[in-house]
Amino acid sequence: MLDQVKIYVRSGDGGDGIVAFRREKYVPMGGPAGGDGGKGGDVVLVVDPGLNSLAPFQRGIHFKAKHGQRGGSARKTGASAPDLEVRVPPGTIVRDAASGAVLADLVHAGDRVVVAKGGRGGRGNQHFATSSNQAPRMAEKGEPGEERWLILELRLIADVGIVGVPNAGKSTLLSVISNARPKIADYPFTTLEPNLGVVVYDDQDLVVADIPGLVEGAHMGVGLGHSFLRHVQRTRLLIHLLNGANDDPLADYNQINQELALYDERLGERPQIVVFNKMDLPEAATRWPEVERELRARGVEPLAISAATHRNVDTLVRRMFEVMNSLPVEVVPPVSEMPVYELPEDEFDFEILVEEDGYRVVGKRIERAAAMTYWDYEEAIMRFTRLLETLGVADALREAGVEPGDTVYIGEHELEWAE
Repeated sequence: MLDQVKIYVRSGDGGDGIVAFRREKYVPMGGPAGGDGGKGGDVVLVVDPGLNSLAPFQRGIHFKAKHGQRGGSARKTGASAPDLEVRVPPGTIVRDAASGAVLADLVHAGDRVVVAKGGRGGRGNQHFATSSNQAPRMAEKGEPGEERWLILELRLIADVGIVGVPNAGKSTLLSVISNARPKIADYPFTTLEPNLGVVVYDDQDLVVADIPGLVEGAHMGVGLGHSFLRHVQRTRLLIHLLNGANDDPLADYNQINQELALYDERLGERPQIVVFNKMDLPEAATRWPEVERELRARGVEPLAISAATHRNVDTLVRRMFEVMNSLPVEVVPPVSEMPVYELPEDEFDFEILVEEDGYRVVGKRIERAAAMTYWDYEEAIMRFTRLLETLGVADALREAGVEPGDTVYIGEHELEWAE
């Protein structure tokens, strides 16, 4: 099962505003009538309950929304672009690839989050008319869209997780208590991906996940440990299955608990039902009294079963539902209340970098303003120049030693400095 991918998203640019004037038969001196550009499309992740893995992303990892349309004459606004919806399975964690910060936890069907916001449309010249300039020959280009790389990480949504060392009988148990039909064989690492099953009891049901066998060092990623352990994090209850045929089931018990706690300390505190499996084997039946005595001395009430012969399986199912019904209900905040994470940055901040062939101005607000400027119109250039003064960029460039004729880079634009 593909449970982690890296994808690229880019929202659409806003459409350009235009310079236009009214040209009607009986209105020889018509005013400015340039329309605004339309908004660029957002990129939105949406939960699709019909998906159960991230496999569809093997067909493509680049997602680009369309741009807004250019404004028209007679104050006509350009069409806004539709949002681009990218469908993900329930249980998808969305992270910013650069910072690792969590942007959203998409759990329920229909949950959605905007991961790249479309640029606003540029304003037409109708917005720049003043009492002293009633025929402005300037407009704005559309605001550039946003782009980013994301990490999508799938964590299975299960109420109960079955954990244990390889070959403890987890898949067999899941197949006995649920409708799941996992691959089963008598050798370690039969299960290389989690299996899900639904267990029904007295008109109640629980989703149970068979988590592949954990080995020493799993918390460090040994033996695909990270891939397996992330699926345990959403579960509310763990069935800790001990392999009664192993030489030292108590050592296995300690190892698995240690791996869980080292990966996520909250997992070490997760409620557990400890189950001693394979009581149909003579060696397991011989070991059971000592294992039971030791576990009870630690305050644990273990249960002995045989998944292969169904011995005590009904008792386990009943206890599983009793424990689940006694646990407090976890309240998950709606994803709509989770704002998209952005690195803390004042959009008015900027930095002057001195390069071999000139000066580079780096800053969110000033780079966006440069991208939205029509460099073909003198009035637009003068407006951008005033913005440089207002934001303190011009003074900072002078302090850095800029001289007339020097090259100044702002975003993708190359300018010649002049006072």
